[in-house]
Amino acid sequence: MKNLKVFIIITIISSLSYAQGTAGTNAKFEYRSLIDLPSAGVLEKGYVGISLDVMPLGVMVSKIEVGVFDNFSFGISYGGSNIIGSGEIDFYKLPGVNLKLRVMDETEGLPALTLGFDMQGKGTFDDDINRWQIKSPGFYAAASKNFEFFGYLSLHGVVNYSFERDDNDKDLNLGVGLEKTVGGKVSAVAEYDFAINDNNPLSFGDGNGYLNIGVRWSVGEGFTIGMNLRDLLDNKKLNSARADRGLFVEYIKSIF
Repeated sequence: MKNLKVFIIITIISSLSYAQGTAGTNAKFEYRSLIDLPSAGVLEKGYVGISLDVMPLGVMVSKIEVGVFDNFSFGISYGGSNIIGSGEIDFYKLPGVNLKLRVMDETEGLPALTLGFDMQGKGTFDDDINRWQIKSPGFYAAASKNFEFFGYLSLHGVVNYSFERDDNDKDLNLGVGLEKTVGGKVSAVAEYDFAINDNNPLSFGDGNGYLNIGVRWSVGEGFTIGMNLRDLLDNKKLNSARADRGLFVEYIKSIF
């Protein structure tokens, strides 16, 4: 029995030492988003990715993506609030659809460039103004560039136009972010959403933008877990006493 326990422990440690998710210098897969902002990463052809965001107020948002062709992926997402907790669950009205097409691969001098469409917002849904707490990206263009810097440093930028406009804030939006590897299996991520489309009197934001940070850990083949802190600048008009804590889980696997 003792030898069996030792064997199991060695097997677990061995599998973790070769972990290849989306985090760390040994990462096998690209980031398709940082926390809430999309990146230029696209799921490889022949792979399927399943992810789950867990947020305050019992919010859970799940997504499944498929790498359909080279540099093109398709996904469907769905969620709701009060899923964890007690009382009635408030599911979103419709699932969200997302498409990504990389139009330019990264070169030594130029970033990767991706065009996308994503109708999935996050957080609670407000029926009065027909929007999520965190607006969906809508149409967007994202650029990403990687550098060797004590491991890897990735810089990201995005411009997007959300279709959630019943709050009378119809502006284009901008966001920037970064990812820094910390060893072979861990990465730190950060993003700043300027929230230009979420700063009028009917909007949820107060004009400071949303600063979010997180950590990602590749714990197994294609398996990544993480923790997020959202709204460090206290931008939300309501329930804004402190940053939101959330969890992230992702699994990617070849379907061939």
